[in-house]
Amino acid sequence: MLSPPLYQLQNLLSSPRFTMVQQLRTTWLLEKGPKLTDPEQVGNKFARQVVLAREKFPVPPLVCVPATVFDSVVSPVLASYPADAEVAGDLAAHARELRRRVLGLEVPDELRHELADRLDSLAGSDGLLAVRACVVPRPGQGHSGEDSAQDPFAGLSDSFLYVRREEIADRIVACWASAFNSEAVIYRDVRGLDPFAARVAVGIQPMVMGTRSFVAFTRDPRDGSNRCVIAAAHGIGEGVVQEKADVDHFFVDSVSGEIEAQVVIKTRAVGFDPGRPAEGPVAVPIEEGLEALPVLTDTELQEITALAADIEKRFGAPQDVEGTITADGAIHLVQARPIAVAPECPTGSPRTEGGAPAILWDNNNVTESFPGVSSALTFSVARELYEVGFTDLYRRMGVPPATLRHNRPLLQRMIGYLDGRIYYQLGSWYRLHGQIRCFRPLWSTWEQALGVAERSAVRDAGTPARRLRRRLAELADVTEILLRLAAHPRRVRRFLRWWDDYHPRFADVSAMGAYEAVQAYRELWTQVSRRWGVTLVNGVFLFTATWAANSLLNRWLPQADRSLLNGMLAGGRENRSAAALHSAVALASAAAEDPTLRAAVMSKTNPQRLWAQLTAGSHGEDFASALREYVRVYGDRGLHDLKLETLTPRDEPWTVLNTVRAFLQSELTVQGSRAVGQEVRERAERELRARCRNPLKRTVLTGVFGAMRVLLRVREDTRFCRSQLFGDCRALLLRLGEELAATGRLDRPRDVLNLTFDEVLGAYEGTLAGADLRGLAAVRAAELARWTDREVLPTRLETDPDLPLAVALRAVVGSEDGAGGGIEPQPGTAGSGAAAPGVLTGLASSSGTVRGRAKVVLDPSTGADECRDRILIARETDPGWLFLMMSAKALVVERGTLLSHTAITGRLLGIPTVVAVPEATDLIADGSLVEVDGSAGTVRILDEAS
Repeated sequence: MLSPPLYQLQNLLSSPRFTMVQQLRTTWLLEKGPKLTDPEQVGNKFARQVVLAREKFPVPPLVCVPATVFDSVVSPVLASYPADAEVAGDLAAHARELRRRVLGLEVPDELRHELADRLDSLAGSDGLLAVRACVVPRPGQGHSGEDSAQDPFAGLSDSFLYVRREEIADRIVACWASAFNSEAVIYRDVRGLDPFAARVAVGIQPMVMGTRSFVAFTRDPRDGSNRCVIAAAHGIGEGVVQEKADVDHFFVDSVSGEIEAQVVIKTRAVGFDPGRPAEGPVAVPIEEGLEALPVLTDTELQEITALAADIEKRFGAPQDVEGTITADGAIHLVQARPIAVAPECPTGSPRTEGGAPAILWDNNNVTESFPGVSSALTFSVARELYEVGFTDLYRRMGVPPATLRHNRPLLQRMIGYLDGRIYYQLGSWYRLHGQIRCFRPLWSTWEQALGVAERSAVRDAGTPARRLRRRLAELADVTEILLRLAAHPRRVRRFLRWWDDYHPRFADVSAMGAYEAVQAYRELWTQVSRRWGVTLVNGVFLFTATWAANSLLNRWLPQADRSLLNGMLAGGRENRSAAALHSAVALASAAAEDPTLRAAVMSKTNPQRLWAQLTAGSHGEDFASALREYVRVYGDRGLHDLKLETLTPRDEPWTVLNTVRAFLQSELTVQGSRAVGQEVRERAERELRARCRNPLKRTVLTGVFGAMRVLLRVREDTRFCRSQLFGDCRALLLRLGEELAATGRLDRPRDVLNLTFDEVLGAYEGTLAGADLRGLAAVRAAELARWTDREVLPTRLETDPDLPLAVALRAVVGSEDGAGGGIEPQPGTAGSGAAAPGVLTGLASSSGTVRGRAKVVLDPSTGADECRDRILIARETDPGWLFLMMSAKALVVERGTLLSHTAITGRLLGIPTVVAVPEATDLIADGSLVEVDGSAGTVRILDEAS
């Protein structure tokens, strides 16, 4: 009877760094036997896990059925097969027959009993297990074999997840049989190894029920540069490596810690569905609110990078580390293996090779504040406000100072300047808002407000347990927001009092000298940086109230349309924007009561002369005083008033008369205006009473709507303050423009609009690099004129970060007149879809450039000969495609990541590979001539017919 050696490793490791509470205990079944770290018995994969566990890395407990069991049970059955095999000359057929014979074996009873004893302590009576195979080197070859430094290829042995106890024996046999998977046999033959000389160890571990997973390369596998490349997805790691999940990419510089991120909208994941327990890993929905949120936080990225670096240091070579994160935030290591990387550049700088994530720009929402082309001065002030304002927001929402310092580069590039137009850089926004822990339920509301929401598909509500977890998470997040909300009204009042006291000091800056104006500008922004976050915190609360209102309406009043919500937001206390309107209406009403005054206002007298007459008291001091007061209080509010090149009533007060004339002709009154809002509100309240008969629900809805009204009023009040802030900046900077023109540094005062505020202040503070402000302003003015005449850019676009923005823009949108330096569209640049006619773009994964005929493969049953010396075009691949991939000259797939099977295989085989090429199988015709540049991530279609 067989009494196989069976080794058990139970580790409960203690490591504060990785938030694991574990201890190490090793139990030997036999008194004598091979060591658990001997790869000739347990394989490189499991030997490494033992080493890591003993050194207190967070590795799950392990039971290993070593290769000696395979030798005893499987090898005798196969010993006579080659002599009587009719298909011995056909590797694939030979492999299939061996696999069939192994699958017919039974696990010996003694092994079943040993397993039963061990599994009680390993996973309990009803726990799920993970069963993995590892090909073990032959005796005397302990440094070779699967996952070895000499042959790090992975993915050829089978793994089984979410395995029930009663399935263990069958899964062990299946792991043994995977030694003879066709792709494994062919791979060993290609590598010059005996294709059928394989031994298999089987590892059994409790199934870690991870909610997020990652694969991390300690070095960039494309160029060997010193940065950790991390691919992460919701669910388990198989979704990442098998290209069945939507994956975020992160690039963490190992020296500076700087993080670059490519965050996608996630709709796919792989995990466990309690409603289908027998199916193992299945497609599962992404929890609502997490689709746009980065899978990993910056803190987790730094933690994973440090963990991976420690593993690399332990094994002395770059590592491919796979792990998962459970709901409590604990990191668990699943495996680590060596990776083969290209040598680092001689300069020490990484070669980009087109693999950096594209920059996503969108101006859906920002055009409301900065429409069309804006001046350089406007952009510089706007950029400063975004940086300091949102820094203060995140601080007030509990983001640690160290994180804010680390993310300052992101804060500095929340907006960009694209051919004179201001765009949001969405990647920065998603990363930065992801810092706010309680922001999770608000993502969809925020996206709709930002104008970037595109998802309308109905999502699977998930299992009751998943829905409960989601509700509990939402409850925790909303509770945190409500606790912060308690102090918000007091802080808003304090902010408005401060601003109303501080702002008037800039009412007249005409007498300021240059030094005084520079100091006033600096002090203004010092004050703003400490306080402006209050205005943005209000937005978080408003998103919360909006989310709550929409959720409750959808649940309680699903038939109600948008008009009910809009109506309930009407009326209420007057905000400052409405006060500006009503003040202008009051001026018109006063003029309407005096026929002589009305005639004067409606006359065609020169506006400047008429303004001078009216403010001098030609029609009474009351009206003159009202006009002056209007400009004093509301003079910064005007059309496009955040654009510093725009003149407001503060600059041209006589333009107020145009507003007064308009209201005179409309016969609108303040009382009538307020009555309209009140009527709309009352009508909505009647509709609410009719639709919602439950008084408790109606009270809750009324309270939420009331909170929205208050928060909306605060938003409008603070937006009005923002107009005044830009008005103050305009006044101070134009005053400095006058001084620069007076001293000959500019031709005209308004040429200052073609400088940045740093350049303007630097001219006085000694921080200006160069002195030719006149020439700089002239160049910018010419650019502005060209941008104004050029066709409007798309609302949403992507640019290649490896190119200067002007070049990247021309590559995406083209150029008719060569503006922007005469740059023509550049082929092969990253973008959305095609970078140029006939060029498709994706993620560069393995370098090199080849030309060949395309072979579009939608099914791996295609013969290898059909792919020989062809460019393989596919939607996605898995290890079963290996024999096709080895025949191809290059690989192009529609899905995948830098760490996916396709990318790893391309690098291993040394053939150009591009993954994540949208619609490649549709856009590239079978047999067409194509050129694949694996460095740039481009696929050029050379046949006109394609």
